[in-house]
Amino acid sequence: MGVQDLSWTEENLIMSNCGGEPFALRVLGDSMAPEFVEGHMIIIEPDGVVQNGSYVFAVHEDEYIFRQLHIENGQYFLKPLNEKYPSLTLSNLDAVKGVITQRAGTRRKERKHYV
Repeated sequence: MGVQDLSWTEENLIMSNCGGEPFALRVLGDSMAPEFVEGHMIIIEPDGVVQNGSYVFAVHEDEYIFRQLHIENGQYFLKPLNEKYPSLTLSNLDAVKGVITQRAGTRRKERKHYV
């Protein structure tokens, strides 16, 4: 959960996010299993289209997290795929910093694109 899910520092993220260029992070932990397991690489598009069901990279309580966005009755939720972890509520979409567009693992069959 939080920064521990992603092997990236805030300083590096800010530098990478300045140009709006896509960037990659390695998944740590099991909050998004079974779709994203520890060791997978995810590609994040800062200018990606945010929609209900998108996998997003966001800031919540000063921590960077990776979750699935759910929009229900005008409210925004960041939900983990692993039920051991809690869902989080967002007041608006300003906290979303990018959309996950790809996943890659060590094998070709682990590669997947998200649109």
